Amino acid sequence: MTPVWLVAPHPEATDAEGPGNFRQHDIHPFDAGMTPPSWPSVPAEVDAWVDRAIGLPIQIASGLVLSEALAELHNGFERVHPFIDGNGRTGRLVLNLVLVRLGYPPVVILKTQRERYLMAMQRADDGEYGPLGEILARAMIDNLNRFIIPGVAGPAKLVPLASLVDQEMSLVALRAAAVRGRLEAQQRSDGQWLSTRKAVEKYKKSRDRRGRRSSPDAAR
Repeated sequence: MTPVWLVAPHPEATDAEGPGNFRQHDIHPFDAGMTPPSWPSVPAEVDAWVDRAIGLPIQIASGLVLSEALAELHNGFERVHPFIDGNGRTGRLVLNLVLVRLGYPPVVILKTQRERYLMAMQRADDGEYGPLGEILARAMIDNLNRFIIPGVAGPAKLVPLASLVDQEMSLVALRAAAVRGRLEAQQRSDGQWLSTRKAVEKYKKSRDRRGRRSSPDAAR
């Protein structure tokens, strides 16, 4: 938060409420009605949250559903709202720290998911953790496909198309190319398409060649 603070500090922050320091005044209720605890309670609330995070592996081993346990933990941090600014970013970072230490892939909440994420957080405020848990579980699977599987799979290894998405090729474009037969791919019995990095690179080159042949300059 320090680089942000140097440019645009929170307008209500005191000198003691800079980056890394707990807030020292109360926060107005959120739009959905949830009110964070009074500021003198924040250190004790954070300590209690850390204890819950430490105990999470035991809860999961005893049968607690992972996605809902993570949702409850994440929502619990945001309900404390320990800082005057950056609580969402900090909460998602510490959630990823927990995930990585448990051996799971981290999650990224995309901007396109913001509205669903905030609505799920509001439902979690009322004790309904399923919707938020689903968002976190899907984000783990997406990141597993997007970042981790391609890193351990060789160029000829069949992986889900979602693992082969990059800045040039979206998932929709890859799926369309597979359906048309332009991308070497296989469709599983469950409907999911699989291909390889090698096949995608080959498809990109063939697409570029078609583009050059169809350009006006190519006929001159």
